[in-house]
Amino acid sequence: MARWAEFEAAAPELAEEGRRLLYARGDGEALLVTVRGAELPRVHPINVGIVEGGLYAFLLSSPKRTDLERDGRFALHTHQDPAAPDEFSVRGRAHVVGDPDKRAAVGSGWFFEVDDTYLLVELSIEQAVLGLRGADEWPPRYRRWSATAGS
Repeated sequence: MARWAEFEAAAPELAEEGRRLLYARGDGEALLVTVRGAELPRVHPINVGIVEGGLYAFLLSSPKRTDLERDGRFALHTHQDPAAPDEFSVRGRAHVVGDPDKRAAVGSGWFFEVDDTYLLVELSIEQAVLGLRGADEWPPRYRRWSATAGS
């Protein structure tokens, strides 16, 4: 697993495009997929942010929060624009951030007001995939990165 900063150092062009797509609508936005044991996956819209070298999310009490607290496995996929259908996704594990100083630093510039009811998680990256294509191009040109393979 890698923090965003490690991913960015190992695959700077992929990370730059991933950041662009995560922030394409202004705030960091994506679809989060969580799992719990043998149950079917769940898909949730979510705000994420890249702050101080980490990929973070603040979560209220919800099935996605429960899934990440119990299991931790996730997939995150950017929203797609039909006119520019590039895509970016990462898979890995979420880790609860308990350090109050880190929580304050991440929360200080967040997209919405966070309070003590929100759980902060850092999303560690095991794999990243970037798909680039124009509106009339098929198939996408995929580039992949893996924390275990390093590329």
